[in-house]
Amino acid sequence: AIWSSCSPDFGIKGILDRFGQTEPKVLFTADSYFYNGKTFDSLERVAGILKELPSIQKVVVVPYVEKKPDISQVPNSIRYEDFLSNEAGLGIQFEQLPSDHPLYIMFTSGTTGLPKCIVQGVGGILAVHLKELKLEIDVKPEDIIVYFTTTSWMMWTWLVSSLALGATVVLYDGSAFYPNPGALWKLAQDEKIAIFGTSARYLAELEKRGVKPGKEYNVSHLRMVLSTGSPLPVESFHFVYRDIKRDVRLSSISGGTDINGLFMTGNPIGPVYAGELQALSLGVNVQCFDPQ
Repeated sequence: AIWSSCSPDFGIKGILDRFGQTEPKVLFTADSYFYNGKTFDSLERVAGILKELPSIQKVVVVPYVEKKPDISQVPNSIRYEDFLSNEAGLGIQFEQLPSDHPLYIMFTSGTTGLPKCIVQGVGGILAVHLKELKLEIDVKPEDIIVYFTTTSWMMWTWLVSSLALGATVVLYDGSAFYPNPGALWKLAQDEKIAIFGTSARYLAELEKRGVKPGKEYNVSHLRMVLSTGSPLPVESFHFVYRDIKRDVRLSSISGGTDINGLFMTGNPIGPVYAGELQALSLGVNVQCFDPQ
């Protein structure tokens, strides 16, 4: 099976623009999701999606808000626990497949038309992610890692791959600033997060709101902060070392959905310079050009 995903907050059109091209047979969905203290129903949108996607043969509803969500209005649907019980006792069958067997279908942003599909193979993705996570980011089996990302961003697949190194993944649902601006740092404290991944925009907003995680929360387990999505300004470097933790390693990383990986990355044995990305990703030919 080939996996593809959209963010739960996408509207029907945004989902159809993507899944309409791939014609999926099975759709997994949560019954609802949380954002900013509010609950948003997903099943009503699913019913609308099914009308436009006749390729879908089965809908698997994962109970998230309700223990027993009402799925009567969703054709060909089954609750997740019932879906699993049908296979109870059979065990997991690990099929041997070639390394170029498709794993993910990723999508471009869609800013210049319909999002474009990108098919990526299991061998290449696993090799690239393990290279980045193990050698460049230095993820260890005992690490607990969180990355604030939606399921439509490539960082979601990157986060999942850290499981292959034995690390523990923490997932976060909702606004990063609810119920207060320090919500993610309360999570980092409670779950003893070692690697905290986020966006440059989030760090800038955190400083703007006057949040000082290092003073307000116990971040003693934190050893790494990762930032991506846009350039990390010098001021945010100073903010991290001043108001989060002095001995943390801050790596501004840069990659792309088309390769589902990094061009510029971290370096566990190298220095950190404010306003700069630490290193080229191993095995990647990166060239930089100015406007001229």
